[in-house]
Amino acid sequence: MTEDTDLRHREKMAKKKASRDKMMAKKSGEKGLVIVHTGAGKGKSTAAFGMAIRCVGHGMPVGIVQFIKGAWDTAERRIMDGFGDLVTFRAMGEGFTWETQDRARDVEAAGRAWELASAMLADPTYHMVILDELNVALRYDYLPLDTVLAAIKARPEGQHVVITGRNALPALIEAADLVTEMTMVKHPFRDGIKAQKGVEF
Repeated sequence: MTEDTDLRHREKMAKKKASRDKMMAKKSGEKGLVIVHTGAGKGKSTAAFGMAIRCVGHGMPVGIVQFIKGAWDTAERRIMDGFGDLVTFRAMGEGFTWETQDRARDVEAAGRAWELASAMLADPTYHMVILDELNVALRYDYLPLDTVLAAIKARPEGQHVVITGRNALPALIEAADLVTEMTMVKHPFRDGIKAQKGVEF
């Protein structure tokens, strides 16, 4: 790198830093966020669990309810259970809808999961509540959307709620503060590779 190139780089980065510092000086508010991870790509639940670990690192309690997964013995459940009182982890689902093939059973399981989830959303001791695959339950009308939105809106001030799953409903996206859509570009499943430990579960 020449001296001239290095100088131009420093000047460019100095301008970028000044602009960034000015922008950040205006950001001082805090609030409990509604966070939605949706889309066809992989990583929605994984991202939510990453935020749970951040909360645990700060000593902040987290509640997690899984609306679809239930029967699997997943690595994330084992890890979260190891955090003791800082994490309440409940897998309440009956498995994927194409596995149960029983709508009444799926609706009943979603109702049980929501009963627990709504209690967490009303509990000010939880800094974050993760509703894993809730979007799936809402998409199939296993739960009334209005009831879910009302509970989210009424949650304690400062509590974050993270909702995962494909096909987030427009009303939920509208109510959210942060929405991330995971886009699938490539997936090994299409090449005959099954779900693997440490990657999918």
